[in-house]
Amino acid sequence: MSPPELPTSVRFGYGMGSVATGTFGTVPGLMLLPYLTDTLGIAAGIAAVIVFLPKAWDVVLNPIAGRISDNYRDERGPRRPFLIKAGLLLALCFALLFAAPDLGSKWADAAWVLVMFIAAATAYAFFQVPYVAMPAEITDSYHERTRLMTWRVAILAFAIMLSGATAPMLRNAFEGRMGYRVMGVVIAVLLVIGVVGAYRGTARAPIGRVSPGAGTIRDQLRVVSESRDFTLLLGTFVLQALAVGAMLAGVDYMSRWVLGDEDLATVLFVCFVGPALIFTPLWSALGKRIGKKDGYLISSAVLIAAAIILTFSRSAPIWVVFVATGLVGLGYAGIQVFPMAMMPDAAAVDMKRTGENRAGVFTGVWTAGETLGMAMGPGIYAIILAFGGYISSDAPN
Repeated sequence: MSPPELPTSVRFGYGMGSVATGTFGTVPGLMLLPYLTDTLGIAAGIAAVIVFLPKAWDVVLNPIAGRISDNYRDERGPRRPFLIKAGLLLALCFALLFAAPDLGSKWADAAWVLVMFIAAATAYAFFQVPYVAMPAEITDSYHERTRLMTWRVAILAFAIMLSGATAPMLRNAFEGRMGYRVMGVVIAVLLVIGVVGAYRGTARAPIGRVSPGAGTIRDQLRVVSESRDFTLLLGTFVLQALAVGAMLAGVDYMSRWVLGDEDLATVLFVCFVGPALIFTPLWSALGKRIGKKDGYLISSAVLIAAAIILTFSRSAPIWVVFVATGLVGLGYAGIQVFPMAMMPDAAAVDMKRTGENRAGVFTGVWTAGETLGMAMGPGIYAIILAFGGYISSDAPN
């Protein structure tokens, strides 16, 4: 007997969590580096450390967050309490990240950003890991997890488009630091909407009652690392996260210095996320027809080809840049749908084989890898800026 399908309300409710993950995964990668170099006047090399360290902390913290949620006991289930508590704290820390007063020193400004970013990254770990672990427990169905991921990635794409397009517009509507402060508050409200939506929307979701895995966190990590399919999938996903993170970090610089118009950052984002939003269901349908692995390979090829075209942005006509950016978005949708649907499959197979619930640890390792890739992207981009002689400035223009 096949497992029952989930109600649409649960699929949508679960997907609402992607408003938070998509927004926090996008806006710091897009806005934080130019905020540091072009508003606070912090050298690119120092900025690279600031954007990398909090994410590196998350790499260590994520498996621990997974282990904690695996063993958590609550009548609402082991994951949902973390969504609301950590999610609301994340929104507060994000608003404070861009709300630094003028402390009269670049070092003090840098310290404020670093501390707030570490606080936000910590809260995000305790939101993201339980959230991503839920599909392995919500349903036993291979195809239902793909449908669940389709909702998640579609809403993720919308959240990326909304936050990524809105953040530069809000920043540009005000002078200097005030633009970033207003942007921080508005994006924090968006985070709250996603957090509350996921918490309330998953209230009716079934939760599997499987015993937590035995042993220490080190024992659990060793078992996870011995899953060859999982480690290969994770390694590929991390490299792609690095590439996407570098692209996000470069949008503001590309629009300003390559294309000559900082307002084009919003246009590039719409070109990127629009196709991702439209074609996500089609990637899901293709995966059901030919398999998740083959669909993943095809979407990866699309992303690579489009990225190569973008290397000619300085000399290519502007419409070519926009079309190539759209193809990047098309490929990006696929490299989100397929691996995100395959990861819970790996956790579910382990759960059935052992009778022990290591979904949180699997998810913690997965999100740690994703976080590392997304952190290394902006970090490497900032290092390239530093070696290229990029001149940081705190002048308003």
